[in-house]
Amino acid sequence: MSAGERADGRTPRALCIAGSDSGGGAGIQADLKAFARCGVHGMTAITALTAQSTTGVDAVLAVPAEMILAQVRSVVRDIGVDAVKVGMLGSREAALAVAQALRELPDRTPVVLDPVMVAESGAPLLDDDARQALIEDVIPRASAITPNLPEARALVGEGDDEAVLRRLLALGPGAVVLTGGHRDVAVDLLLEGGEGSAVVEIHGPRYADGAAHGSGCTHSSVLAAQLALGHDLLTAARRAREITGEAVRDGLRDIGEGAGPVDVLDLRSRR
Repeated sequence: MSAGERADGRTPRALCIAGSDSGGGAGIQADLKAFARCGVHGMTAITALTAQSTTGVDAVLAVPAEMILAQVRSVVRDIGVDAVKVGMLGSREAALAVAQALRELPDRTPVVLDPVMVAESGAPLLDDDARQALIEDVIPRASAITPNLPEARALVGEGDDEAVLRRLLALGPGAVVLTGGHRDVAVDLLLEGGEGSAVVEIHGPRYADGAAHGSGCTHSSVLAAQLALGHDLLTAARRAREITGEAVRDGLRDIGEGAGPVDVLDLRSRR
């Protein structure tokens, strides 16, 4: 299937449950752009508002748990959902609300979790209580989690790549995609659940001169969009690596004074 196609002919629908980045580089802004790049209709349930630029996060305002649930219930009831991406949670209350929202989804709805803990600028985005709720209540409800290496180690400790992957899988998700941006070799590693499962390497070029703000959000959102389109996980993960790499390559280095945002829509070609 090409972008925007499903076997049943419907417009695919993906829901992002995450925080808002006022600078437009990451968070729900990046997620919606990634959904659009894949030909998928995007919806949002905002967990937090951030006053954020390319240089840092100046303020964070949590959205009440009941409002997070209300957003999810509203769009699922009327529009429906083919896949969900979960990003920034911020607080324990938000994490528990998201866990409840995931419990209420139709059976077998794919859920991709990007365990956001720190912004590109280094600002913390997840407190300790929320981290525990993430591990105990949200991760076990995910079809796949997509940590980078620092996030993976924050969740399960140090170790070689395979040991880290298997400890992450033991937390309960259906699969783990360890993204390669923070590893010595820019290779994503996929490990699915199941007896005797093996680690699959997903290769792609590293664009050292690109702009990477929002790359983690973009990767997980493309992965969710590909699942909404009906692709299997390995195909979706390969496509996510490819599209995210291109977005980093085409990143907008002239935007802001800090880390420039990825450009998943190739804005230069539209001028």
